[in-house]
Amino acid sequence: MDNLLFIGNLGTGEIIIIALIVLLLFGGKKIPELMKGLGKGVKNFKDGVKGLEEDIKVDDTENKGK
Repeated sequence: MDNLLFIGNLGTGEIIIIALIVLLLFGGKKIPELMKGLGKGVKNFKDGVKGLEEDIKVDDTENKGK
């Protein structure tokens, strides 16, 4: 668990320090709001990518018929 793919070579100590700094900067009440916004952003991004994939599939099937 020390080397997660998306955070590179950060160890457990570094992650704890970053979490404490974020807690000090934003406060305990703001963090859930920030995470909710981040989650919505990721969901919108995934929906957009899914929509693009569907459009590409539709275009491919239309081009094969010609």
